[in-house]
Amino acid sequence: MRIAIVTDAWLPQVNGVVRTLDMVRRELAAMGHTVEMFGPDRFRTWPCPTYPEIRLALFPKRRLGLLLRGFAPDAIHIATEGPLGLAARRFCLDHRLPFTTAYHTRFPEYVRARWLFPLAWTYAILRRFHAPSSAVMVSTDSIRRDLAARGFRNIRAWTRGVDLELFRPRPPGPTPEDRDRPIWLHVGRVAVEKNIEAFLALDLPGRKWVVGSGPLLPKLVARYPDVRFTGHQQNAELAALYRAADVFVFPSRTDTFGLVLLEALASGLPVAAYPVPGPRDVLGDAPVGALDNDLRAAALRALDTDRTACHAHAARYSWRHTAEMFLANLAPFPPPPTGHLDMALQQCLRRPERSEGPCGASARE
Repeated sequence: MRIAIVTDAWLPQVNGVVRTLDMVRRELAAMGHTVEMFGPDRFRTWPCPTYPEIRLALFPKRRLGLLLRGFAPDAIHIATEGPLGLAARRFCLDHRLPFTTAYHTRFPEYVRARWLFPLAWTYAILRRFHAPSSAVMVSTDSIRRDLAARGFRNIRAWTRGVDLELFRPRPPGPTPEDRDRPIWLHVGRVAVEKNIEAFLALDLPGRKWVVGSGPLLPKLVARYPDVRFTGHQQNAELAALYRAADVFVFPSRTDTFGLVLLEALASGLPVAAYPVPGPRDVLGDAPVGALDNDLRAAALRALDTDRTACHAHAARYSWRHTAEMFLANLAPFPPPPTGHLDMALQQCLRRPERSEGPCGASARE
């Protein structure tokens, strides 16, 4: 199958959305599918307000249409609700093409945290964006229930995975970090919506580490001189930091999943977090950490967790399974009566007018 994935979040950005799409793309390619990514790197861009390191495509509609026509996909997935996502949605509606979407980020909560924008308004915008989607993919049951209660339809499960070869527990024996224990680790984007100061302000023994970069980093470095800030790390360097720590503290209240939770657990690292969607879904009833509205109490309880159980829990998640779920959720274009899919699809993608035909029934706004 030829699969087009349109996303406003793509390399060189570093976040959970990019990581998920990249790993799924690799798994799909290994399964024999042709996957083409349509990200900001193919367009003229401008800096995202308050996130200048994130680039947004500038007026991408015409160019995206040309690129999609040239690729002639069998299915289109729209990963984000930004300029590229809006342009892809418009393209699909104009040409009567089915498409799928994903709800990666609790964007209304982020907007409220930054600009006090009412949740109901933002959810109304997102509900309209996702309404024509054949499948709105979500990572957890909590998010599915929340979106269903807010009027979203066609919601489908799409979980996440972890690289168990890269992220693994540290072997027994002394380490150079033993003098600083316990070590409390946080990994993620250093931004206001991640609520990192709720972790840094805790009165905990030992040493705190923060791995990641973002707009809030200079302020936090100045405010918390006793904390070790490593900046952005990846691959073996990141895995080594996970292994060296004792507890992973996750203070976010707005993440839909949190890939870093799986990376920590795979590294034998128990999780301390608030009892909110994301941590609640990933940990479930497993004895792999502690959830509490008192984050300090959760962190101290997590110290007693069996690290072997943490790794075993993470081993239930694989990127191959994630890719298989994604594939099952896709909405491939229906074959024409003649059976000549490629020819009919090419004609469909090149036809400017909105008409009925092999590309699907009337689109829903």
